[in-house]
Amino acid sequence: MKKPIFTGSAVAIITPFTESGVDFEKLEELIEFQIKENTDALVICGTTGEASTMPDEEHKEVIKFAVEKVNRRIPVIAGTGSNDTKHAVALTQYAESVGADAVLSVTPYYNKTTQKGLYQHFKIIAESVKIPVMLYNVPSRTNLNIDPQTVKALSEIENITAIKECNLNQVGEIINLCGDDITVYSGNDDQILPLLALGGKGVVSVLANILPKETHNLVASFLAGDIAESRRIQLKYLDLIKALFVEVSPIPVKAAMNLMGMNVGNCRLPLVEMSEKNLNYLKDTLKKYGLIN
Repeated sequence: MKKPIFTGSAVAIITPFTESGVDFEKLEELIEFQIKENTDALVICGTTGEASTMPDEEHKEVIKFAVEKVNRRIPVIAGTGSNDTKHAVALTQYAESVGADAVLSVTPYYNKTTQKGLYQHFKIIAESVKIPVMLYNVPSRTNLNIDPQTVKALSEIENITAIKECNLNQVGEIINLCGDDITVYSGNDDQILPLLALGGKGVVSVLANILPKETHNLVASFLAGDIAESRRIQLKYLDLIKALFVEVSPIPVKAAMNLMGMNVGNCRLPLVEMSEKNLNYLKDTLKKYGLIN
């Protein structure tokens, strides 16, 4: 049995930007807020963190900063994926060198490969380091699915220990095939409870940026056997989750954080400000949940 990287809720934390770069003072504030509110792990430089807009030096600086500020209080999982295997290896090795607890490696995008290519890509990345590797399957963004049989083959590599899975339809098959050799985490906030019911151990969450304690509690309640409480939390926040994805993430969650007074700055192009219609919808939803006046 492979040890889970974490159980519970890992925040896919946003990256606060200014016109000149990363707002490291704000990032430290957000990290401390997450730890105080019981987040179980921190995913830095993931999709929500807009890593695809970061030059390598900035990307590395943010990973190193997060590792140092967290200081082993919770696991830090560094986003180091790329559609260039060599580039992914270099970022992954850097993350290990500065003390990241694990890495998150996304399915290659744009230059779509075969299942054989996926296996080779992730195998080479995993074998370049000793720390755990979490696969990231997000077909809606990459237009490429990691098939369950490929996940099974990858799970036989010692340090490929987890998958952030956004394709709920194949979660049961993955768990049947891999057993304890892969820990499955939800990549969708609206499907945390169904995934847990199939045997998952947590979520990598966008919602946790604004409600870390509640997202932690959703998972913790389920794992403690209080299914009714877990269900209550999941159902309670479905409308908020819907609002946080009314436009391409992380546009709405950053807008929500700014409306809540967190002052995290804007997204980087090509992501733009929300339409007036969707922003008003988001504001109304935040008011409904008592998150803004």
